[in-house]
Amino acid sequence: MIEVLRLGHRIPRDERISTHCALVGRAFGADGLWYSGMKDKGFENSVSGVVDDFGGEFFIEYVSDDLKFVKKKKEEGWFVVHLTMYGVGFEKKVGEVKKVIDSGRDVVIVVGGEKVEPEFYEISDLNLAVGNQPHSEVGALAVFLYEVCGLRKEFKDAKVRVVGSERGKRVVRVERMRD
Repeated sequence: MIEVLRLGHRIPRDERISTHCALVGRAFGADGLWYSGMKDKGFENSVSGVVDDFGGEFFIEYVSDDLKFVKKKKEEGWFVVHLTMYGVGFEKKVGEVKKVIDSGRDVVIVVGGEKVEPEFYEISDLNLAVGNQPHSEVGALAVFLYEVCGLRKEFKDAKVRVVGSERGKRVVRVERMRD
């Protein structure tokens, strides 16, 4: 299992960024997203709506104490990857993360918000950077998950599906087979 923890969600400032973290997580192989900061039912409903329409079993849930949450995951044997521009180049460690996943061990990927407390750097198994420059946590999560998991092309329980085209937008309803 691969889960994402988005730290410090703020309404209205982070609504789009947090939503994009969830959408990237879903599309690139994560099973769900936890978030801390401000509880936001609108954010939760928005992500759940995408999952309902486009398929998959991706969850979104709020956690009130993010550090306690990560400590509990560690106690349960989860491997913690913190994506930060201050970390080691992820390309040097992506093989290690793939081995952890292939071994069946669960992974939680921590992505920051406004300010990441120093304890997250200490408790994480790996502090990895997708480039040591300021950039979006959405970009870091996308690049990292793509290297680790690839890209999910379709979800079998989708109600709608995008049909790629050179021009315009094409979305089709998926016909369901009846028993």
